[in-house]
Amino acid sequence: MTQRIYVGVDLGGTSIKVGLCDEEGKLVQTFEGPTGTEHGPDYVLDRIEEYVRKLVSDSAYEWEQVAGIGAGIAGFLDIPNGFVELSPNLGWRNVAVKKTLEEKLGKTVTIDNDANVAALGEAWGGAGRGIANLVCYTLGTGVGGGIIINGKIYQGYNGMAGELGHMSVVPDVEAIACNCGQTGCLETVSSATGIVRMGNDAKERGDRTSLALIDTITAKDVFDAAKAGDEVSTRIVNRAAFYIGKSMAAVAITVNPQRFILGGGVSRAGEILFNPIRETFHKLAPERAYSGVEVVPATLGNDAGVVGAAGLNLR
Repeated sequence: MTQRIYVGVDLGGTSIKVGLCDEEGKLVQTFEGPTGTEHGPDYVLDRIEEYVRKLVSDSAYEWEQVAGIGAGIAGFLDIPNGFVELSPNLGWRNVAVKKTLEEKLGKTVTIDNDANVAALGEAWGGAGRGIANLVCYTLGTGVGGGIIINGKIYQGYNGMAGELGHMSVVPDVEAIACNCGQTGCLETVSSATGIVRMGNDAKERGDRTSLALIDTITAKDVFDAAKAGDEVSTRIVNRAAFYIGKSMAAVAITVNPQRFILGGGVSRAGEILFNPIRETFHKLAPERAYSGVEVVPATLGNDAGVVGAAGLNLR
């Protein structure tokens, strides 16, 4: 029997990454090209067709072996109908991605939220391989998430399941406004943006910290200073970690995952972040909800999106 292959599309605001996976979730080939969002949706969809066909033609596989194409897209989606209702990153509103790409490529096309797709990628071919129930946090400029239940993405009633960055976890007395319009969201303290904000606040208060010597603070600067023993930076890291752990305690008694996976740039800080997350999770969750549950780093890095997208038509 001819081996089937699956194509994943990670549609970003500046670049489109496409990847080819086998039936076991192994990424065997990739290609990346510019998105060209300034030219509008039709142009971008033409580029996706071009990149997907080039990916397959440059591989050892034939077009007939492609069993499905998936795409991860940031924004608000009508997932069953393959429709992008609004994507600020792309400047899109009401774009029929599924219908258009199926007409261009002659293959089944499935779309999903980019954070859900990254979670599926880790579940299929990364840190969650072999785990049926897991939750993935993506800690970057914001905080995204994805929930995998019985090996499949859980989207909820209208696709909002897994929006972990917008869990309200910060008490009102400490809370600040989030871009979503609410206050106290996890994203305001545990994203790279939130960590940088807390570093800048410390500078402005005149706190005694090595961060005061840095003109433009990054999240990495805060983590590096904490690792070097800077007390202010350590408090910032612990605060970011505390609220992640607090959110995990709530998620654990809601969907009861076997594993939490943390990806994104912030997660690369390592154990200085992971240890206090685990401590808070264990402190705030019932023992039965955390016993045997692992909190681990993601392993696929920037490939999680294409791997997960490729798996949309298989998982």
